[in-house]
Amino acid sequence: MTNNPTTETPRRDPDWWRGAVIYQVYPRSFQDTDGDGIGDLKGVTRRLPYIASLGVDAIWLSPFFTSPMADMGYDVSDYCDVDPMFGTLADFDEMMAEAHRLGLKVIIDQVISHSSDQHPWFVESRSSRDNPKADWYVWANAKPDGTAPNNWLSVFGGPAWEWDGVRKQYYMHNFLSSQPDLNFHNKEVQDALLKTLRFWLDRGVDGFRLDTVNYYFHDRRLRDNPPHMPDSEGAGLDAPDVNPYGMQNHLYDKTQPENVAFLKRLRDVLDEYPDRTTVGEVGDGARSLKTVADYTSGGDKLHMCYTFDLLGPLFTPGHIRRCVTAFEMAVADGWVCWAFSNHDVNRHVSRFMQDETERETIAKLAISVLSTLRGSICLYQGEELGLPEAELSFADLRDPYGIRFWPAFKGRDGCRTPMPWEAGRGHAGFSSVKPWLPVPAEQRALAVDGQERHQHSVLAHYRRTLAFRKAHAPLRNGKMTFIATNEDALAFTREADGEKLLFVFNLGREELEMTLPDDCAVKEAVTMPNLTGTYSGRTVTVPALDGFCGRL
Repeated sequence: MTNNPTTETPRRDPDWWRGAVIYQVYPRSFQDTDGDGIGDLKGVTRRLPYIASLGVDAIWLSPFFTSPMADMGYDVSDYCDVDPMFGTLADFDEMMAEAHRLGLKVIIDQVISHSSDQHPWFVESRSSRDNPKADWYVWANAKPDGTAPNNWLSVFGGPAWEWDGVRKQYYMHNFLSSQPDLNFHNKEVQDALLKTLRFWLDRGVDGFRLDTVNYYFHDRRLRDNPPHMPDSEGAGLDAPDVNPYGMQNHLYDKTQPENVAFLKRLRDVLDEYPDRTTVGEVGDGARSLKTVADYTSGGDKLHMCYTFDLLGPLFTPGHIRRCVTAFEMAVADGWVCWAFSNHDVNRHVSRFMQDETERETIAKLAISVLSTLRGSICLYQGEELGLPEAELSFADLRDPYGIRFWPAFKGRDGCRTPMPWEAGRGHAGFSSVKPWLPVPAEQRALAVDGQERHQHSVLAHYRRTLAFRKAHAPLRNGKMTFIATNEDALAFTREADGEKLLFVFNLGREELEMTLPDDCAVKEAVTMPNLTGTYSGRTVTVPALDGFCGRL
């Protein structure tokens, strides 16, 4: 395939990603321009001015590569081309050029822990035990009784092994059986995957989001995973509690020590290109922070990672403080990317609010908190509108995960419904035809065009809050120090370049008063969007679900 790199805008800051605000675009649900009910790259290009108007630094595009779409594009059959569903390489180049013209960096998803079973590599690998790619995937013999090689489970349900009648062996799949795991113990596999990264780097992408980055290697000895114990190191949210995957401590099917050396190889490639970045997705239960530390320390592996710590149901001062503190203690010289929502979890306003009357308040408070944490932050399309999770019928589901575990777990389609652009148009302006997922009425009512007209909308609040973050150096890369409080208040300072700011957030449902320590004398209140807390001497008073910002 011809590589036709785009013309890049000049890059000036090699650390632009540190403290950046990244906007995640799920292309199939963002904007349809060709009338097939599915979003596309031309739709992304059309809406780039809107994204830029939010005040973000970069976009992260979920997969748009050639794929049979068994897992919505996270099953790649060609790493170096665009699926016709989304357009062409020329469309990608046009999107890149427009993003750079608007001052936006572009990060693309890379799903290299596994491929589609329709990828030519796997087609060849499964054809025999002695072909050139026979060892490119994880193959193993059956036990004498014909059962799978060990007890490993798939995240999407059932065993992590699928029998292949041609090779008369099992192959490993951490996810769908149509997503076979690549064998990273084979250096040829590593070389081939790094070559695909170069393809996109040469086209001008500014970085990669690395899907399931701790799943690359498996234990060569194929040892059984031990049971999950509630107080064990491996305890944590590896899967919903309806999924037996969470009953194992995943010591051997992921997060293997060999991964560190591969990430160094990957970083060497990135370092050949100026000012590029990587963000790794780490799903590793209670070990996630240790894994992030291993993967981001030393400046020779990943630039940053994100974990699932803030993607759960808790929106409390204690939980946020514990997550951030644990990260700071575990990752001395690494960097984190915080998020409350993405394409894999219920939308956070639905997770955090107690009832619908709180939706707008929670939406505004959540971005106020997120924008003041130390680290980069990632926003998921539609959260700037305060979109709640969509309630879909079983007939509407497209997510194989949700279909497998329905009705105990409804899957991920509820957060993947199309972006509502215009309340009065068919399908909320997303498409001219019935879209791949419906647009619920409660989301249509929150469309962009309506919120653009109201200065107190969630959308307007996001813009003002991100502008505030950008205007204050401590919020980009400043030191963060928590102030000891009870569980009612989230209180901390951020400090850099001679400016020291105090933040006190009340995540409870009653007004709180907090007495500041002696070394926290507020010089003046600082106007931060939508925060109405006040101070008198060393006492800060904050209404329910509100906050205070002051200069020390």
